[in-house]
Amino acid sequence: MARGFRSWNPDCKVYVGNLQDNCLKTDVENAFSKFGPLKNVWVARNPPGFAFVEFEDSRDAEDSVRALDGTRIGGNRVRVEMSHGRSRRGGGGRRFGGGGGGGGGGGGYDRGIDRYGGPR
Repeated sequence: MARGFRSWNPDCKVYVGNLQDNCLKTDVENAFSKFGPLKNVWVARNPPGFAFVEFEDSRDAEDSVRALDGTRIGGNRVRVEMSHGRSRRGGGGRRFGGGGGGGGGGGGYDRGIDRYGGPR
């Protein structure tokens, strides 16, 4: 099921970041189910710290982002955004400045800049 979240409806898919390593799926479900019916919840375990939630309706997903971004789930203040299929780290400028991330994997989430090893 780990790769199943990539096939979810992107209009209904929400990214949840900065979760505690031991955050439970039920913690995420309880926080998000207040906004509408959920189709799927996937909590990362290796590496931990993030999750994806899929709603049945995109309006419920958008409402949850507005209401839950910056609130606490499982003890940590979380980042909640609509998922766009890119690395969440790409948005804050941190990805371009040094500090790694390792390459491989998601290729293309920075508009191809480091898809082939980055500008030289």
